[in-house]
Amino acid sequence: MNRIGLIFTSLLVLLALASSTLFVVDQRQFGVVYALGQIKDVITEPGLNFKLPPPFQNVSYIDKRLLTLDSTDAEPMLTAEKQRVVIDWYVRWRITEPSEYIRNVGLNEGAGASQLNRVVRNAFQEEINKRTVKELLSLKREALMADVKAEVLDKVRGSKPWGVDVVDVRITRVDYVEAITESVYRRMEAERKRVANELRSTGAAEGEKIRADADRQREITIANAYRDAQKIKGEGDAEAARIYAESFGKDPQFAQFYRSLEAYKSTFTNKSDVMVLDPNGSEFFKTFRNGGGNAPAIKK
Repeated sequence: MNRIGLIFTSLLVLLALASSTLFVVDQRQFGVVYALGQIKDVITEPGLNFKLPPPFQNVSYIDKRLLTLDSTDAEPMLTAEKQRVVIDWYVRWRITEPSEYIRNVGLNEGAGASQLNRVVRNAFQEEINKRTVKELLSLKREALMADVKAEVLDKVRGSKPWGVDVVDVRITRVDYVEAITESVYRRMEAERKRVANELRSTGAAEGEKIRADADRQREITIANAYRDAQKIKGEGDAEAARIYAESFGKDPQFAQFYRSLEAYKSTFTNKSDVMVLDPNGSEFFKTFRNGGGNAPAIKK
């Protein structure tokens, strides 16, 4: 049993020793081998690798993928006309030389992101100071981002290279600070109200003009219709008078009798009507007094 235990223990020790000398580098990482605190080797290709067991050699990993750094500082910047604006931006970057990165920047990606954030912000501040708000919102923004990228690259590739590459620098938002934004919104609202009131006034004037023209056309149409109606009525009355005259002219006595009957009919329309006349001396009741004697005999 002691021999089996010794063999088992020896195997465990060998396995532990082997595991401490073997390490795997992922395709998304760099493997950095340290010997007594100094960089011994940098593994750039993925696969299984060997090293001395600790404390003689240790290994750490650095991300080799394309990284994104987003702005986190909302402090305003001054433009060329001294307007305070807030910008949001992001940077796409990657570590290309792990040895230089570790010596001049830090041991992990966070150290590079922190220093890169400061450099990019300073570059934006310097370039924004040269430009107006209108230029920041126009096509010249592309030139601004290109200039910022060039300044950042010049910084990271200086006398002490960072071992990184800046792939792209982009602005995602440009806005006034809150106090100025509120003032701008109030001015925009006032301008929109002024335009709306002007349009309403113009519309009201056009409406009054259309209504006045419609009323004029209505009066003209009614007047023309009344004129035509009166003309037609006059022509009808004249024709009726002609027919009456022609008909009554053939028998004047009958015509007189008919007209008297029409007069009586028009006069006595209501039972409560009262007329005070001299029946003996009034021509109105002549037909009644004569008993219709003046009326022509009806031919059978």
